[in-house]
Amino acid sequence: METMIFSEAAIRFAAFLAIFVAMAAYELWSPRLEREEMAGAWKARRWATNLSLLLISSAMLRVVFPAAAVGTALWAEARGWGLFRHLGLGPLAAGVLSFIVLDFAVWLEHVASHKIPLLWRIHRMHHADNGFDVTTGLRFHPFEILISMLWKAAIVIALGAPVLAVLVFEIVLNGTSMFNHSNIAIPRPVDRLLRLVLVTPDMHRVHHSSIRRETDSNYGFNFPFWDRLFGTYVAQPKRGHLGMEIGLREYRGAATARLLWALVLPFRSNRRGQ
Repeated sequence: METMIFSEAAIRFAAFLAIFVAMAAYELWSPRLEREEMAGAWKARRWATNLSLLLISSAMLRVVFPAAAVGTALWAEARGWGLFRHLGLGPLAAGVLSFIVLDFAVWLEHVASHKIPLLWRIHRMHHADNGFDVTTGLRFHPFEILISMLWKAAIVIALGAPVLAVLVFEIVLNGTSMFNHSNIAIPRPVDRLLRLVLVTPDMHRVHHSSIRRETDSNYGFNFPFWDRLFGTYVAQPKRGHLGMEIGLREYRGAATARLLWALVLPFRSNRRGQ
C-alpha cells in the first residue's frame, strides 16, 4: 500500500507540473485580462503566496491524512466496503459512476462553503484574491483542503470507488481547477461549445465577481451540468469580463496577496459584502 501511495503522489505531481507549466505559458502568450494586480510586483507577491499556500496545504495533508483519497480507496477495497461492491458493479461502471458522484460531491461541498458561515470563513480566502490566474486555482486554506479530503474520503468509502477512478478524479480535479482559473483567452465560439461539457475560465471567472449574486453561481470545477440543473448557472458577468471587479468588496488591495494575511483570514470577523 505504501508503494502505491508513493506512486500516486509521483503521478499526481507530474500531472500537476505539466498542467501548471502549460497554463502559465498560455497566460503569458494569450492573457484574457491585463490588470495591475495580475502583473509586475503585485503578481509576484500573489504567486509567491498562492504557491506557498499549496505547499503548506500539501505538507499538512501528508502529515494529518497521509493516505489521501487514493489510499482511502485502497483501504476500503481491502475490506470489501462500498455500495458498488455490494451491487456487484464491474470496474468500468463503478469507475464512471464514482467519477460523476465525486464531482457532484465536490460541487455540493463548494455550495456549502458559501452557504454555511463557518465554512465561508475558511473559503473566502480563496475569493479574496484580487487577481485571477492559474495560481488562484491553488489558493485554498489548509483547513479547507483538509475538510475537502475528509469529505471525499467519506464518499470514496461509501461508494467503494475503484482506486484508478479515484486517482483519475484527483488528477482531473486538480487540473481543471488550474484550467478554469487561468487567465487565458479562448475564442468565444470555442468557449460556448466547451462549456457545454467542461467549466471554462470565462464561466468560472463569473464566480469570482465581487457581486454577491455572481459569487453565488457557477460552483462547478469539472462538469458544468450541476449549475445548470440546480439553477446556479450565470452565463456572463453583469459588467462583462473586462469591466468586472474580481475578489471580495470588503478585501481589496495588496494586503490580500500576503501569506500571513491569507492564513489568518478565517479568524477575522465574518463580514461579507453585498
